[in-house]
Amino acid sequence: MASRRSSTFILLMVVVGLNLRPAMSSVAPLLTRLQESAGLSASAAGLLTTLPVLFLGLSAPLAPALAKRIGSERALSMALILLAAGLILRGLPLPSVLFVGSAMAGCAIGIGGTLLPALVKRELPESADLLTGLYTMALCLGGALGAGFSVPLTQLLGSWQASLMSWSLLALFALVLWHLQMPRAALSNKPAPSKSGILRLLKQPLTWQVMLFMGIQSSMAYIVFGWLPTLLVDRGYNEADAGWTMAVSIMCQLASALSAPWLARMGKDQRPALLLVLLSTAMGLWMLLIAPLVWKWPGAALLGIGQGGSFSLALSLLVLRTANSRLAGQLSGLVQGGGYTLAALGPFGVGVMLQSGASTSHIAWLLILLISVCCGFALMAGRNRRLDDQSGGLLVEHVTRTP
Repeated sequence: MASRRSSTFILLMVVVGLNLRPAMSSVAPLLTRLQESAGLSASAAGLLTTLPVLFLGLSAPLAPALAKRIGSERALSMALILLAAGLILRGLPLPSVLFVGSAMAGCAIGIGGTLLPALVKRELPESADLLTGLYTMALCLGGALGAGFSVPLTQLLGSWQASLMSWSLLALFALVLWHLQMPRAALSNKPAPSKSGILRLLKQPLTWQVMLFMGIQSSMAYIVFGWLPTLLVDRGYNEADAGWTMAVSIMCQLASALSAPWLARMGKDQRPALLLVLLSTAMGLWMLLIAPLVWKWPGAALLGIGQGGSFSLALSLLVLRTANSRLAGQLSGLVQGGGYTLAALGPFGVGVMLQSGASTSHIAWLLILLISVCCGFALMAGRNRRLDDQSGGLLVEHVTRTP
């Protein structure tokens, strides 16, 4: 029964994970079309790409409180309902619903993405970091599907509105499957998370180190989701080729998302793995946005490998830096809330830079500079330490091996 429960949970985790990126990646290949047909300025387009990330960050800290009130399983069901509703709403022919639906989808993704790492820690604590890699791979696959099929679905269904709305079907499928098969928590006498516990977390430098690493690497990811096709079109690509280049990059994230936690386990801590994936991200951006076009495919591959690995390791840190699922849930809410709120500045900033006349190469060099800053936080967050509250207080302890 335990094996069947574990297998069922892994399947559910993958299906839910597939839904947590298409809402954002499906917009980017259509952004030029949206600017023309909907009359969006570069700043408005930047706001459109920023809203899901911003509301993702704002809603993530609410997830632990929602889980405490109705249970993690029901909270995730509510997130999937909200996601489907937002995806449907943003395609309706009504004023401003494109922005409202995007914000709703961001809220749903923030809640669902915060709950899943804690559920992984609860259901399979011994393999939580490796399963986080599998979960990240599902996220990357969902992002690749959104980027690659956005333009073909527009051509098949006859409009960009229908294309954006069609992703609600995947969310509804995940909702039905999760509702029928979701795991049930065992009764526990452990105290529920408290505000004082969250405040203690905020006083720990380790929390901020993980949060800032999450925020900067996520900003890179959402800039790619929101603006890479547009930047590639500026370099001479057509709309479909730019979308597929982004899709290939995201597909390359699959291997690194799955393998990065294994790589991280080979050393005493995660610092070498974190620096390796950040270097790969920087090289990929340089090849795609600065180097000659002949470097397109190696650049797409390196960017995908770097971003898939860095995001997988960022989520792995949520379970590697905590001693139990309760702390993992609290840290997940704080880190993803603060990190994604910070990350929301990235897509909006790129939109403002484009409207002010910045060139693609100038934007690329700024992104590479931000990656170098992220390396500093990786060196601190990657040390083999974890938060533990078993003694009644919150301590940062050194561990002799990866938990």
